[in-house]
Amino acid sequence: MPDILSLLQCLLPQINVTTMRQLNQIIIAMLAMSGRVTMLGIFRWAGIGGSYRTVMRFFHTVIPWATVFWVFFRRHLFCPNDVYLLAGDEVVITKAGKETYGLDKYFSSLLSKPILGLSFFTLSLVSVEQRHSFPIQIEQVIKSDVEKSFVSPSPKIKSTEKRGRGRPKGSKNKNKTEVIFTSELLRVKKMINELFKLVANFIPLTYLVLDGHFGNNNALQMARQVNLHIISKLRHDSALYIPYQNSDPNHRSRRKYGDRFDWRNISQAYLRQSSIDDDILTCTYQATLLHKEFVQPLNVVILVKTNLKTNVHSHVILFSSDLNLSYEKIIDYYKLRFQIEFNFRDAKQFWGLEDFMNLSQTAVTNAVNLAFFMVNLSHHLLADFRLLNPDSGIIDQNDSLSWLSICP
Repeated sequence: MPDILSLLQCLLPQINVTTMRQLNQIIIAMLAMSGRVTMLGIFRWAGIGGSYRTVMRFFHTVIPWATVFWVFFRRHLFCPNDVYLLAGDEVVITKAGKETYGLDKYFSSLLSKPILGLSFFTLSLVSVEQRHSFPIQIEQVIKSDVEKSFVSPSPKIKSTEKRGRGRPKGSKNKNKTEVIFTSELLRVKKMINELFKLVANFIPLTYLVLDGHFGNNNALQMARQVNLHIISKLRHDSALYIPYQNSDPNHRSRRKYGDRFDWRNISQAYLRQSSIDDDILTCTYQATLLHKEFVQPLNVVILVKTNLKTNVHSHVILFSSDLNLSYEKIIDYYKLRFQIEFNFRDAKQFWGLEDFMNLSQTAVTNAVNLAFFMVNLSHHLLADFRLLNPDSGIIDQNDSLSWLSICP
Protein backbone atom coordinates (compact mmCIF):
# COMPACT_ATOMS: atom_id res chain seq x y z
CA MET A 1 0.00 0.00 0.00
CA PRO A 2 1.51 3.39 -0.96
CA ASP A 3 2.29 5.87 1.80
CA ILE A 4 -0.69 8.21 1.36
CA LEU A 5 0.07 10.16 4.53
CA SER A 6 3.38 11.43 3.16
CA LEU A 7 1.61 12.65 -0.01
CA LEU A 8 -0.84 14.63 2.12
CA GLN A 9 1.79 16.39 4.22
CA CYS A 10 1.75 19.35 1.84
CA LEU A 11 -1.88 20.00 2.84
CA LEU A 12 -1.15 20.56 6.52
CA PRO A 13 -1.14 24.38 6.39
CA GLN A 14 -4.61 24.24 4.82
CA ILE A 15 -6.28 21.47 6.85
CA ASN A 16 -5.63 20.40 10.43
CA VAL A 17 -3.94 17.16 11.51
CA THR A 18 -7.22 15.46 12.46
CA THR A 19 -8.82 16.11 9.06
CA MET A 20 -5.64 14.98 7.29
CA ARG A 21 -5.64 11.67 9.21
CA GLN A 22 -9.31 11.14 8.44
CA LEU A 23 -8.63 11.85 4.77
CA ASN A 24 -5.73 9.37 4.83
CA GLN A 25 -7.98 6.58 6.18
CA ILE A 26 -10.70 7.35 3.65
CA ILE A 27 -8.29 7.40 0.69
CA ILE A 28 -6.77 4.04 1.70
CA ALA A 29 -10.26 2.56 1.93
CA MET A 30 -11.31 3.99 -1.46
CA LEU A 31 -8.19 2.62 -3.16
CA ALA A 32 -8.80 -0.88 -1.80
CA MET A 33 -12.59 -1.14 -1.73
CA SER A 34 -15.01 -2.66 -4.20
CA GLY A 35 -18.65 -1.79 -4.59
CA ARG A 36 -20.38 1.56 -4.19
CA VAL A 37 -18.35 4.40 -2.68
CA THR A 38 -20.62 5.57 0.15
CA MET A 39 -19.87 6.47 3.76
CA LEU A 40 -20.95 2.97 4.83
CA GLY A 41 -18.80 1.36 2.15
CA ILE A 42 -15.77 3.44 3.13
CA PHE A 43 -16.24 2.53 6.80
CA ARG A 44 -16.27 -1.19 5.98
CA TRP A 45 -12.88 -0.93 4.24
CA ALA A 46 -11.23 1.73 6.42
CA GLY A 47 -9.86 -0.66 9.05
CA ILE A 48 -8.50 0.48 12.40
CA GLY A 49 -9.04 4.19 12.99
CA GLY A 50 -11.76 4.50 10.37
CA SER A 51 -14.99 4.11 12.27
CA TYR A 52 -18.29 5.23 10.77
CA ARG A 53 -18.30 8.18 13.17
CA THR A 54 -14.86 9.21 11.87
CA VAL A 55 -16.05 9.02 8.27
CA MET A 56 -19.18 11.02 9.09
CA ARG A 57 -17.14 13.71 10.88
CA PHE A 58 -14.95 14.14 7.81
CA PHE A 59 -17.90 14.56 5.45
CA HIS A 60 -19.40 17.22 7.73
CA THR A 61 -16.17 19.23 8.05
CA VAL A 62 -15.81 22.44 6.02
CA ILE A 63 -12.70 21.99 3.84
CA PRO A 64 -11.10 24.64 1.54
CA TRP A 65 -11.12 22.32 -1.43
CA ALA A 66 -9.96 24.85 -4.01
CA THR A 67 -6.78 25.46 -2.03
CA VAL A 68 -6.35 21.71 -1.40
CA PHE A 69 -6.56 20.98 -5.14
CA TRP A 70 -4.06 23.69 -6.00
CA VAL A 71 -1.51 22.81 -3.29
CA PHE A 72 -1.58 19.12 -4.23
CA PHE A 73 -1.26 19.92 -7.95
CA ARG A 74 1.65 22.31 -7.39
CA ARG A 75 3.49 19.81 -5.18
CA HIS A 76 2.94 16.52 -7.01
CA LEU A 77 1.57 17.10 -10.53
CA PHE A 78 3.01 20.34 -11.88
CA CYS A 79 5.68 20.22 -14.62
CA PRO A 80 7.63 23.51 -14.96
CA ASN A 81 8.33 23.12 -18.68
CA ASP A 82 4.79 22.20 -19.64
CA VAL A 83 2.08 24.37 -21.23
CA TYR A 84 -1.30 24.40 -19.49
CA LEU A 85 -4.75 25.31 -20.75
CA LEU A 86 -7.77 26.20 -18.64
CA ALA A 87 -10.78 24.07 -19.59
CA GLY A 88 -14.28 24.10 -18.20
CA ASP A 89 -17.33 21.89 -18.45
CA GLU A 90 -20.43 20.87 -16.54
CA VAL A 91 -21.20 17.39 -15.24
CA VAL A 92 -24.70 16.21 -14.29
CA ILE A 93 -25.32 13.24 -11.99
CA THR A 94 -28.59 11.50 -11.21
CA LYS A 95 -30.01 11.57 -7.70
CA ALA A 96 -33.25 10.19 -6.25
CA GLY A 97 -35.22 11.47 -3.28
CA LYS A 98 -36.17 15.02 -2.39
CA GLU A 99 -33.77 16.17 0.32
CA THR A 100 -30.36 16.36 -1.36
CA TYR A 101 -28.99 19.90 -1.42
CA GLY A 102 -29.29 21.49 -4.88
CA LEU A 103 -31.57 18.78 -6.28
CA ASP A 104 -33.26 20.02 -9.44
CA LYS A 105 -33.83 19.17 -13.08
CA TYR A 106 -30.76 19.54 -15.31
CA PHE A 107 -30.15 18.59 -18.91
CA SER A 108 -28.00 15.48 -19.28
CA SER A 109 -26.05 15.28 -22.53
CA LEU A 110 -25.55 11.53 -22.00
CA LEU A 111 -29.27 10.85 -21.79
CA SER A 112 -30.26 13.77 -24.08
CA LYS A 113 -33.04 14.87 -21.75
CA PRO A 114 -33.57 16.75 -18.45
CA ILE A 115 -33.10 14.55 -15.41
CA LEU A 116 -33.55 14.95 -11.66
CA GLY A 117 -30.11 15.30 -10.15
CA LEU A 118 -27.21 17.57 -9.30
CA SER A 119 -24.98 19.67 -11.53
CA PHE A 120 -21.38 20.79 -11.00
CA PHE A 121 -19.18 23.06 -13.07
CA THR A 122 -15.52 22.05 -13.16
CA LEU A 123 -12.41 23.99 -14.09
CA SER A 124 -9.38 21.91 -15.02
CA LEU A 125 -5.77 22.54 -15.91
CA VAL A 126 -5.00 20.59 -19.08
CA SER A 127 -1.40 19.62 -19.76
CA VAL A 128 -0.42 19.93 -23.42
CA GLU A 129 2.61 17.63 -23.05
CA GLN A 130 1.05 14.98 -20.79
CA ARG A 131 -2.29 15.14 -22.63
CA HIS A 132 -4.13 14.94 -19.33
CA SER A 133 -6.63 17.06 -17.43
CA PHE A 134 -6.34 17.85 -13.72
CA PRO A 135 -9.50 19.10 -11.95
CA ILE A 136 -8.63 22.22 -10.01
CA GLN A 137 -11.95 23.79 -8.94
CA ILE A 138 -15.49 22.44 -8.60
CA GLU A 139 -18.62 24.42 -7.80
CA GLN A 140 -22.18 23.18 -7.53
CA VAL A 141 -24.70 24.73 -9.91
CA ILE A 142 -27.70 26.08 -7.97
CA LYS A 143 -30.47 27.45 -10.14
CA SER A 144 -31.63 30.94 -9.30
CA ASP A 145 -35.32 31.84 -9.07
CA VAL A 146 -35.05 33.51 -12.49
CA GLU A 147 -33.64 30.35 -14.07
CA LYS A 148 -36.35 28.20 -12.48
CA SER A 149 -39.14 30.47 -13.68
CA PHE A 150 -37.76 30.81 -17.21
CA VAL A 151 -39.78 28.95 -19.84
CA SER A 152 -38.40 28.88 -23.38
CA PRO A 153 -40.90 30.08 -25.98
CA SER A 154 -42.50 27.41 -28.12
CA PRO A 155 -41.25 27.45 -31.73
CA LYS A 156 -44.79 26.74 -32.95
CA ILE A 157 -46.15 30.02 -31.60
CA LYS A 158 -45.74 32.82 -34.09
CA SER A 159 -46.06 36.47 -33.34
CA THR A 160 -49.06 38.20 -34.89
CA GLU A 161 -47.30 41.56 -34.82
CA LYS A 162 -46.38 42.78 -38.29
CA ARG A 163 -42.94 44.24 -38.63
CA GLY A 164 -41.55 45.97 -41.65
CA ARG A 165 -38.23 45.25 -43.25
CA GLY A 166 -35.14 46.85 -41.79
CA ARG A 167 -34.47 48.26 -38.36
CA PRO A 168 -37.25 49.89 -36.32
CA LYS A 169 -37.33 53.67 -36.47
CA GLY A 170 -35.27 55.31 -33.74
CA SER A 171 -33.23 52.22 -32.84
CA LYS A 172 -29.58 52.80 -31.96
CA ASN A 173 -26.46 50.73 -32.41
CA LYS A 174 -25.61 48.56 -29.42
CA ASN A 175 -22.14 48.21 -27.96
CA LYS A 176 -21.58 44.45 -28.17
CA THR A 177 -18.75 44.60 -25.62
CA GLU A 178 -21.27 45.72 -22.97
CA VAL A 179 -23.16 42.48 -22.49
CA ILE A 180 -25.36 41.25 -19.67
CA PHE A 181 -23.91 37.98 -18.42
CA THR A 182 -26.15 35.10 -17.52
CA SER A 183 -25.87 33.53 -14.08
CA GLU A 184 -23.89 30.71 -15.72
CA LEU A 185 -21.26 33.07 -17.15
CA LEU A 186 -21.10 35.03 -13.89
CA ARG A 187 -20.44 31.74 -12.07
CA VAL A 188 -17.64 30.80 -14.48
CA LYS A 189 -16.10 34.28 -14.28
CA LYS A 190 -16.15 34.17 -10.48
CA MET A 191 -14.48 30.74 -10.45
CA ILE A 192 -11.74 31.91 -12.84
CA ASN A 193 -11.01 35.02 -10.75
CA GLU A 194 -10.79 32.90 -7.59
CA LEU A 195 -8.45 30.50 -9.36
CA PHE A 196 -6.19 33.35 -10.47
CA LYS A 197 -5.91 34.48 -6.86
CA LEU A 198 -4.65 31.02 -5.91
CA VAL A 199 -2.34 30.59 -8.90
CA ALA A 200 -0.89 34.11 -8.51
CA ASN A 201 1.00 33.96 -11.85
CA PHE A 202 2.62 30.64 -10.89
CA ILE A 203 1.29 29.22 -14.18
CA PRO A 204 0.89 31.52 -17.19
CA LEU A 205 -2.62 30.83 -18.48
CA THR A 206 -3.59 32.23 -21.88
CA TYR A 207 -6.43 30.13 -23.26
CA LEU A 208 -9.85 29.13 -21.95
CA VAL A 209 -11.21 26.09 -23.80
CA LEU A 210 -14.97 25.53 -23.68
CA ASP A 211 -17.41 23.41 -25.65
CA GLY A 212 -19.88 24.64 -28.27
CA HIS A 213 -22.38 25.70 -25.61
CA PHE A 214 -20.13 28.71 -24.99
CA GLY A 215 -19.59 29.52 -28.67
CA ASN A 216 -21.16 32.99 -28.44
CA ASN A 217 -20.20 36.64 -27.99
CA ASN A 218 -21.15 36.75 -24.30
CA ALA A 219 -18.74 33.92 -23.45
CA LEU A 220 -16.01 35.57 -25.52
CA GLN A 221 -16.47 38.89 -23.69
CA MET A 222 -16.40 37.06 -20.35
CA ALA A 223 -13.09 35.42 -21.29
CA ARG A 224 -11.56 38.72 -22.42
CA GLN A 225 -12.60 40.39 -19.16
CA VAL A 226 -10.45 37.87 -17.27
CA ASN A 227 -7.59 38.33 -19.78
CA LEU A 228 -7.99 34.96 -21.47
CA HIS A 229 -8.50 34.04 -25.11
CA ILE A 230 -11.38 31.68 -25.75
CA ILE A 231 -11.22 28.56 -27.93
CA SER A 232 -14.58 27.03 -28.70
CA LYS A 233 -16.88 25.79 -31.45
CA LEU A 234 -19.52 27.59 -33.51
CA ARG A 235 -22.80 26.19 -34.78
CA HIS A 236 -22.46 24.36 -38.08
CA ASP A 237 -24.86 26.84 -39.71
CA SER A 238 -23.20 29.99 -38.40
CA ALA A 239 -23.30 32.94 -40.80
CA LEU A 240 -19.68 34.03 -41.29
CA TYR A 241 -18.53 36.89 -43.53
CA ILE A 242 -15.29 37.86 -45.20
CA PRO A 243 -14.14 41.36 -44.14
CA TYR A 244 -14.99 43.88 -46.83
CA GLN A 245 -12.02 44.90 -48.95
CA ASN A 246 -12.37 48.10 -50.97
CA SER A 247 -10.34 48.08 -54.17
CA ASP A 248 -10.23 51.88 -54.23
CA PRO A 249 -7.84 53.10 -51.50
CA ASN A 250 -9.15 56.66 -51.77
CA HIS A 251 -12.76 55.68 -51.21
CA ARG A 252 -13.87 55.92 -47.58
CA SER A 253 -16.50 53.23 -47.08
CA ARG A 254 -18.26 52.36 -43.83
CA ARG A 255 -19.08 48.90 -45.11
CA LYS A 256 -17.81 46.17 -42.78
CA TYR A 257 -19.09 42.84 -44.08
CA GLY A 258 -18.11 41.38 -47.43
CA ASP A 259 -19.37 38.21 -49.06
CA ARG A 260 -20.78 35.43 -46.93
CA PHE A 261 -18.31 32.63 -46.32
CA ASP A 262 -19.63 29.42 -47.88
CA TRP A 263 -18.00 26.29 -46.48
CA ARG A 264 -19.09 24.31 -49.56
CA ASN A 265 -17.10 26.56 -51.89
CA ILE A 266 -14.05 27.70 -49.99
CA SER A 267 -11.22 29.33 -51.88
CA GLN A 268 -8.00 27.35 -52.01
CA ALA A 269 -6.26 30.41 -50.60
CA TYR A 270 -7.64 29.44 -47.19
CA LEU A 271 -6.57 25.79 -47.42
CA ARG A 272 -3.97 24.88 -44.82
CA GLN A 273 -3.89 21.09 -44.93
CA SER A 274 -5.53 18.12 -46.65
CA SER A 275 -5.27 14.37 -46.11
CA ILE A 276 -7.01 11.16 -47.16
CA ASP A 277 -7.65 8.31 -44.72
CA ASP A 278 -9.93 5.34 -45.52
CA ASP A 279 -11.56 7.17 -48.44
CA ILE A 280 -12.27 10.20 -46.21
CA LEU A 281 -10.84 13.48 -47.48
CA THR A 282 -10.17 15.96 -44.67
CA CYS A 283 -9.51 19.57 -45.62
CA THR A 284 -8.50 22.17 -43.04
CA TYR A 285 -9.18 25.84 -43.75
CA GLN A 286 -8.28 28.91 -41.71
CA ALA A 287 -9.42 32.49 -42.13
CA THR A 288 -10.11 35.67 -40.19
CA LEU A 289 -13.86 36.12 -40.49
CA LEU A 290 -16.67 38.23 -39.09
CA HIS A 291 -19.87 37.19 -37.36
CA LYS A 292 -22.65 39.70 -36.86
CA GLU A 293 -23.23 38.58 -33.28
CA PHE A 294 -19.55 39.03 -32.33
CA VAL A 295 -17.96 42.39 -31.80
CA GLN A 296 -14.49 41.40 -33.03
CA PRO A 297 -13.03 39.34 -35.88
CA LEU A 298 -12.63 35.62 -35.22
CA ASN A 299 -9.79 33.27 -36.01
CA VAL A 300 -11.86 30.53 -37.65
CA VAL A 301 -10.75 26.99 -38.50
CA ILE A 302 -13.10 24.84 -40.59
CA LEU A 303 -12.64 21.10 -40.91
CA VAL A 304 -14.45 19.67 -43.94
CA LYS A 305 -14.68 15.89 -44.31
CA THR A 306 -15.78 14.34 -47.60
CA ASN A 307 -16.56 10.68 -48.23
CA LEU A 308 -14.98 10.06 -51.62
CA LYS A 309 -17.27 7.10 -52.31
CA THR A 310 -20.62 8.69 -51.47
CA ASN A 311 -19.60 12.37 -51.80
CA VAL A 312 -21.25 13.13 -48.43
CA HIS A 313 -19.88 16.22 -46.67
CA SER A 314 -19.69 17.25 -43.01
CA HIS A 315 -17.90 20.10 -41.32
CA VAL A 316 -16.93 21.54 -37.93
CA ILE A 317 -16.26 25.23 -37.21
CA LEU A 318 -13.75 26.05 -34.47
CA PHE A 319 -12.77 29.57 -33.49
CA SER A 320 -10.51 31.55 -31.21
CA SER A 321 -10.35 35.18 -30.15
CA ASP A 322 -6.56 35.05 -30.64
CA LEU A 323 -6.08 36.04 -34.27
CA ASN A 324 -2.43 34.93 -34.27
CA LEU A 325 -3.01 31.36 -33.09
CA SER A 326 -2.15 28.71 -35.70
CA TYR A 327 -4.74 26.27 -36.95
CA GLU A 328 -2.74 23.31 -35.58
CA LYS A 329 -2.93 24.66 -32.05
CA ILE A 330 -6.62 25.57 -32.29
CA ILE A 331 -7.44 22.01 -33.34
CA ASP A 332 -5.07 20.42 -30.82
CA TYR A 333 -6.20 22.57 -27.88
CA TYR A 334 -9.87 21.93 -28.61
CA LYS A 335 -9.17 18.19 -28.79
CA LEU A 336 -7.53 18.40 -25.36
CA ARG A 337 -10.75 19.81 -23.91
CA PHE A 338 -12.20 16.30 -24.08
CA GLN A 339 -9.73 15.15 -21.41
CA ILE A 340 -12.05 16.70 -18.84
CA GLU A 341 -14.69 14.15 -19.90
CA PHE A 342 -12.32 11.38 -18.83
CA ASN A 343 -12.12 13.05 -15.40
CA PHE A 344 -15.91 12.83 -15.18
CA ARG A 345 -15.84 9.18 -16.24
CA ASP A 346 -13.21 8.23 -13.62
CA ALA A 347 -14.94 10.18 -10.86
CA LYS A 348 -18.22 8.38 -11.58
CA GLN A 349 -16.84 4.92 -12.25
CA PHE A 350 -14.19 4.62 -9.53
CA TRP A 351 -14.51 7.37 -6.92
CA GLY A 352 -18.19 7.63 -6.04
CA LEU A 353 -19.44 10.69 -7.90
CA GLU A 354 -22.64 8.80 -8.73
CA ASP A 355 -22.75 6.77 -5.47
CA PHE A 356 -22.78 9.18 -2.54
CA MET A 357 -25.95 9.51 -0.47
CA ASN A 358 -25.14 12.68 1.46
CA LEU A 359 -27.86 15.28 1.86
CA SER A 360 -26.50 18.48 3.45
CA GLN A 361 -24.60 21.15 1.54
CA THR A 362 -21.28 20.51 3.30
CA ALA A 363 -21.52 16.74 2.93
CA VAL A 364 -22.44 16.93 -0.77
CA THR A 365 -19.58 19.38 -1.43
CA ASN A 366 -17.09 17.10 0.33
CA ALA A 367 -18.29 13.97 -1.47
CA VAL A 368 -18.01 15.56 -4.94
CA ASN A 369 -14.67 17.24 -4.30
CA LEU A 370 -13.27 14.06 -2.78
CA ALA A 371 -14.20 12.16 -5.95
CA PHE A 372 -12.33 14.66 -8.13
CA PHE A 373 -9.41 14.84 -5.68
CA MET A 374 -9.08 11.06 -6.08
CA VAL A 375 -8.84 11.59 -9.86
CA ASN A 376 -5.68 13.66 -9.34
CA LEU A 377 -4.28 11.42 -6.61
CA SER A 378 -4.83 8.24 -8.62
CA HIS A 379 -3.07 9.81 -11.62
CA HIS A 380 -0.01 10.45 -9.45
CA LEU A 381 -0.09 6.93 -8.00
CA LEU A 382 -0.69 5.37 -11.40
CA ALA A 383 2.45 7.01 -12.81
CA ASP A 384 4.55 5.14 -10.19
CA PHE A 385 2.54 1.92 -10.60
CA ARG A 386 3.18 1.88 -14.36
CA LEU A 387 6.95 1.86 -13.85
CA LEU A 388 6.66 -1.82 -12.95
CA ASN A 389 3.33 -2.51 -14.68
CA PRO A 390 3.25 -0.81 -18.10
CA ASP A 391 -0.12 -0.30 -19.83
CA SER A 392 -1.98 -0.78 -16.54
CA GLY A 393 -4.99 1.29 -15.51
CA ILE A 394 -6.94 2.30 -12.43
CA ILE A 395 -8.68 -1.09 -12.22
CA ASP A 396 -5.32 -2.90 -12.21
CA GLN A 397 -3.94 -0.59 -9.55
CA ASN A 398 -7.02 -0.89 -7.33
CA ASP A 399 -7.06 -4.69 -7.67
CA SER A 400 -3.43 -4.79 -6.58
CA LEU A 401 -4.05 -2.52 -3.60
CA SER A 402 -7.16 -4.49 -2.65
CA TRP A 403 -5.13 -7.71 -2.59
CA LEU A 404 -2.45 -6.05 -0.43
CA SER A 405 -5.10 -4.85 2.04
CA ILE A 406 -6.46 -8.40 2.38
CA CYS A 407 -3.06 -10.12 2.48
CA PRO A 408 -0.61 -7.63 4.04
